[in-house]
Amino acid sequence: MSPLVSILISLVAYQIGVFIYRKTKITLLNPLLLGIIFVISILVIFDIPLNEYNKGTEIITFFLAPATVVLAVPLYNQIETLKKNIVPILFGITVGSTSAILSVIFLSKLVNLEKDVLISILPKSITTAIGIEITKALNADTALTIVAIVSTGIVGATIGPTICKWSKIDNSIAKGVAIGTASHAVGTSKAIEIGEVEGAMSGLAIGIAGIITVFLIPLFINFI
Repeated sequence: MSPLVSILISLVAYQIGVFIYRKTKITLLNPLLLGIIFVISILVIFDIPLNEYNKGTEIITFFLAPATVVLAVPLYNQIETLKKNIVPILFGITVGSTSAILSVIFLSKLVNLEKDVLISILPKSITTAIGIEITKALNADTALTIVAIVSTGIVGATIGPTICKWSKIDNSIAKGVAIGTASHAVGTSKAIEIGEVEGAMSGLAIGIAGIITVFLIPLFINFI
């Protein structure tokens, strides 16, 4: 199977997901979630081995990091807002990143997850490009890491705005920081829909949360 076929399947599946989401505007019908369902369906129906499909997806994975950098554009447009609120923004991202790691450790211990599985899902709240590298460095399961990251992003994009509403969080900066820190790029795509400030702050949170997590995970692993 040609890598180009894998890329074509991925792109078509995602575009169908985008089309359905734009027509329905139902948050649960996230384009990424629908794309995953469509790809799995195609692989099962046509009996395509996962290893064959993965040959093309490696190219897509390679471009994840450069694509994430594009999120700096809305942040540049809100640079003055960032300067005025830099301290609370950094504090919020730090607390959020720490909470994300501690929550995984606590819940994993609660259900007696194996240590390898626990380590693999620790980077769940950071962007895939960074999360994969952390997992590789720790000799854990990158496939499991990707599942955890994608699932977290979809859940965050789906229920994040609702949680902010129920919590009566009206500040645009706070909403952006919360969504970006908790659900990385997938959540940021939803934050951009909410507003320019939310999208910019969410994009900023992706990068800073990733850096903070890189330093925190090795420290917390020593206590697992």
